[in-house]
Amino acid sequence: MSRVQLALNVDDLEQAVQFYSTLFNTQPAKRKPGYANFAIAEPPLKLVLLENTGQGGTINHLGVEVESSVQVHGEIARLSEAGLFTEEQIATTCCFATQDKVWVTGPNAEKWEVYTVLADTENFGTAPEFATGDAEAVQACCGTDAEAAAEGACCGTETKEKAIASGASCCG
Repeated sequence: MSRVQLALNVDDLEQAVQFYSTLFNTQPAKRKPGYANFAIAEPPLKLVLLENTGQGGTINHLGVEVESSVQVHGEIARLSEAGLFTEEQIATTCCFATQDKVWVTGPNAEKWEVYTVLADTENFGTAPEFATGDAEAVQACCGTDAEAAAEGACCGTETKEKAIASGASCCG
């Protein structure tokens, strides 16, 4: 079964969870600090809530959850052959899960992922380059500014500057 994913930025996670639990008559399938996701049967929807104060009510990203890595790899081939630029992330940790996924960008810069969940994790993982604001992008992928600047850290100065400029994920 495939289903569409809608990832929303919310200002207040508790308020949003209460609202969407009522709207869809279901409780979150997963809750973590600053994060909740709903696996809604009817209509088939994966609703992801990401607490990003000041960004509430905006789309974080869109996606299609599929059943297997074989389907993800099939989409990588299909989208690449169609001439779309793809960013593949295999066995990556994101949103408290290990996933295989492919990202593409729509005509209005909207970010779409086709993904499958391989296993749950206790770590949020690295944020996609468009998922957070500048400071949050560095924090999500590099830790504190001191950790990011440390020798051997995942973010070197150049990468950190790129993350600050564009919200890019600096650890892959």
